[in-house]
Amino acid sequence: MSKNIALMDAVIQSVNAAELSVDKFDDSVASITQDDQFYSLHEPSGERTANSLKPAEVAERLQHLLHTALPSYTANFNASVKENGRPSRLIRYWLPATALLVSSTTILRIFVNRKEEIAAWIREFGQTVIDFWANWVVEPTMRIIGTIRHNEDSEVSIMSKRSLESDRASLERMVVDFAIKNPEGPALNETQIADIKAKVREGDLTTVLRSYEKDIQSPVKGAIVGNLASALLIQVQKTKVDVEVAMSGIDSILKSQELLFGFIGLTPGVLVSIGAYQWLRGVFSSRKGVQQWARQGRMLLILRNIDRILTGATPTEDGEISYKDHGLLLCEVHLLRQAASGILPRRIFQDFLVEIDELVDVRSGLQRQQKVVERIRWAYSKWFT
Repeated sequence: MSKNIALMDAVIQSVNAAELSVDKFDDSVASITQDDQFYSLHEPSGERTANSLKPAEVAERLQHLLHTALPSYTANFNASVKENGRPSRLIRYWLPATALLVSSTTILRIFVNRKEEIAAWIREFGQTVIDFWANWVVEPTMRIIGTIRHNEDSEVSIMSKRSLESDRASLERMVVDFAIKNPEGPALNETQIADIKAKVREGDLTTVLRSYEKDIQSPVKGAIVGNLASALLIQVQKTKVDVEVAMSGIDSILKSQELLFGFIGLTPGVLVSIGAYQWLRGVFSSRKGVQQWARQGRMLLILRNIDRILTGATPTEDGEISYKDHGLLLCEVHLLRQAASGILPRRIFQDFLVEIDELVDVRSGLQRQQKVVERIRWAYSKWFT
């Protein structure tokens, strides 16, 4: 403990020396610790032994370190940061503040002269947003809910429900009346009439077509004396029924895909809403996104600096790096930990901290530290790019 206290005191004294360069830092620390009795206590040439050191002396040295050396270091550090760090707000914002002050009268005049236009534009914009939300999001959503619940008001239909039945019944009556008035033999009985109705439902108009074929041979005579006009009108009605049957088939297809059409109708409104939301989110969080992207690039640069520190480090006799390189390594690792805390998932970050602890452990040796850097580079490359 006495050796560690002496080493901390020597480091703080060397840091507080403003004229000391980084290259001479190790030599300064070594010179101070060699002359310190706490540090040389366990050396063979030391004048004192560990047993002769009193706990009160260690406590007094530690109190001096806590109450005098560290506050002095903090004051020097804050003064250096104030001198070389970020400038004050007055220096940073004087130019835009001056431009805003000079143009404030012009901006105010524009707002006063166009107050009604600006207010009308804001009202119209708000009403447009409300109408879009109600007509393209809320209403299609309610229609989809009604489709799921089989609500009749939400059903897709291109023709009325009773139109086909009424036209088909009218066609049956017209064909039956035509067959009764123009029998090919004796009067029709109930069985024959029922058979004609069944054929009409299947689209068979043989009774009418035979009369039509006979009258069409003499069109003028058939139109005046015969039943050509009635046969043509019945065929017109038949054509109408055929069209409605085809429309009914299309209507059935549409009804079977009501839910699909509902989602198709909802899709444009949802896409526009999501796009507007993402745009607004990007506008208000663009700074955050840029910071995250910069943090990822920063992690890669910090890892590069760590690799450069370990590559250029000169190991001691024990295979450890020097104090200067260890201090630089600690600074870079601290920055790497801060940058990784906002990018890596929580579970991955816990494993990352284990790698960080192994990286700063100088007792493991320089070669092992370099291998840890390589492992971090390939294991967490997904979040570094």
